[in-house]
Amino acid sequence: MYALVDCNNFFASCERVFRPDLIGKPIVVLSNNDGCVISRSNEAKELGVPMGALAFQYESFFRQYNVSVFSGNYVLYGDMSNRVMDLLREFTPKCDVYSIDETFMELTGFDYYNLVNYGAEIQKKVKQCTGIPISVGIAPTYSLAKVANHISKKYPDKTQNSYVIDTEEKRVKALKWLPVKDVWGIGRRHAARLLKHGILTAYDFTQLSDDWVKRNMSVIELRLKKDLSGIPSIQLDEIKPRKSISVSRSFERNITEFNYLKERIASFSVICAERLRKQNSCCNSLMVYIQTNRQRKELSQYGKSFLMQLPFPTNSSIELAQFAQQALQLIFKEGYSYKRMGVIMMDFSPVDQLQLSIFENSNPKHVQLMNVMDRLNNSFGERKIKLASQDQKRVWKTKQEKLSPCYTTKLSDIIIVKA
Repeated sequence: MYALVDCNNFFASCERVFRPDLIGKPIVVLSNNDGCVISRSNEAKELGVPMGALAFQYESFFRQYNVSVFSGNYVLYGDMSNRVMDLLREFTPKCDVYSIDETFMELTGFDYYNLVNYGAEIQKKVKQCTGIPISVGIAPTYSLAKVANHISKKYPDKTQNSYVIDTEEKRVKALKWLPVKDVWGIGRRHAARLLKHGILTAYDFTQLSDDWVKRNMSVIELRLKKDLSGIPSIQLDEIKPRKSISVSRSFERNITEFNYLKERIASFSVICAERLRKQNSCCNSLMVYIQTNRQRKELSQYGKSFLMQLPFPTNSSIELAQFAQQALQLIFKEGYSYKRMGVIMMDFSPVDQLQLSIFENSNPKHVQLMNVMDRLNNSFGERKIKLASQDQKRVWKTKQEKLSPCYTTKLSDIIIVKA
């Protein structure tokens, strides 16, 4: 059996832990540069605030309904996530962190446990020790655990935030309840295709023939179909790594200088490279794009992207920064004022399954160098170790006008209790 533990409205819940006066009141958390809503409390959802809502369009709405607005405090959220995951490891040593607010727990050897009570115990422990509310779904496969988690989150009063699919009757009932578009692993394109063929629920999907799924989708969806049928067929590492990694920014002012953009694209590439190394991947292609300020109609407009096939797979910050700068050189035009740019890494290969070339490959010396850089930056923070192509004095600051204190990671922000 597997358990999926999901932190409810995680970013908003983290803010509420240290602001108990906001319990029962609407909260939203904004993305980088306070752009759009990326987390909502249940109260904000009930008011009709959509995910991805543009903050500037909802300013009057937030004031009218007394919605508390926070800038994304990712240092705080990361630390709270680590605390939750450490508690979960007390219940089973086999935990696989899937995202900042989700983890799968393998419950091998729990045959004689009352799993409903065990899930409730997990939920109680995490809530008591961190203040973060969670939902627990338990089932014999990864995908069914995801379905069980959906049910526990949708009906918290009936399930006490813990639901177990442990019979065929429960499995069928759950799959008939879940819309096919909400099935874990079925993307928007496949969901639209399934709806056109009258496949409305997860149960309908499991009734399709293997040949049809393989012919119209892929072998991954075929495994998912079997997994939903109760036959363990999915390995978490098959779907866990990202298919692309991107970093982009809107500048505080319009930029005309090529050297400024060149330094920024190097810094963006370094961030992407760090993320690639964390998931043990290399990329085989990257895209760089630049865009002028569309809101300034009086200015000349220009936007361009360039997709570069790399001569070899790599996750070296040095090599990826060089390739990205080459791509930027090809699309940059003098005489324009640029407002936004970004880089996207794509076409990943696992580091232990690289196809080497006879003529050109990634510099093997970079592997050890990158390991040292990652360890130092993880220890000292704020990317103390940089490439020569980066501005050594510049620390990228995003707009965070509503940032909460880092209660758990900075002594200056620690809560003072007056007794």
